[in-house]
Amino acid sequence: MNTNLASLCKKLGYTFNDLSLLQTALSHRSIGKNNNERLEFLGDSVIGYVIAEELYLRFGDENEGNLSRYRSLLVKGDTLASIARQMSVGQFLKLGGGELKSGGFRRASILADAMEAIIGAITLDSNIEQARSCILSWYKERLDNIKTLDLKDPKTRLQERLQARKFELPLYKVISVNGKEHAQIFQVDCQVKELGLTITSEGSSRRAAEQKSAELMLELLLENKQLEKF
Repeated sequence: MNTNLASLCKKLGYTFNDLSLLQTALSHRSIGKNNNERLEFLGDSVIGYVIAEELYLRFGDENEGNLSRYRSLLVKGDTLASIARQMSVGQFLKLGGGELKSGGFRRASILADAMEAIIGAITLDSNIEQARSCILSWYKERLDNIKTLDLKDPKTRLQERLQARKFELPLYKVISVNGKEHAQIFQVDCQVKELGLTITSEGSSRRAAEQKSAELMLELLLENKQLEKF
């Protein structure tokens, strides 16, 4: 086995019988035909089912609405991208020239897609039970702490905190839109006027970029205890 891929397998907690499945899972569509989109399609379904089943079994007292919110929080792109970063998946990706130049190996959407493709590859290489074992291992800490997380989205949480202090609502402004139509990157500012603070973030849609900017603004305010000063 390729030494680099062996190190990735160690982080994943799974050794492939057919290494070509992992290689395909790490191949972005920008490289051409033999890419990870089909594996991503499979992996998306597998992780959705595994997480839904685990939530159902763990939380017998929760209603359907809360279970749906938990699942959405766990399987969303940002969470998958965070898991991919923990395993340094980005350094193993195969990208076309354009994506390499634009830093695609760091992009959340590409990392999330690769993580889904890896799940699809594990399922095909073994079975869904093995895929379940891997997923639950990767998600253990998040599943254990799911009830302590705020299920409201970052924009809502930021708005509520500012309103509680009688501040104006945060202002969001699109700074730029780059990339081809099917793979655009939006750059958005989030501004809190009273504090003179502006955070800029990127996303694959305007909404995603706004949510990320709001999340980073919340982190900044809480770190510096700015909200408690007013």
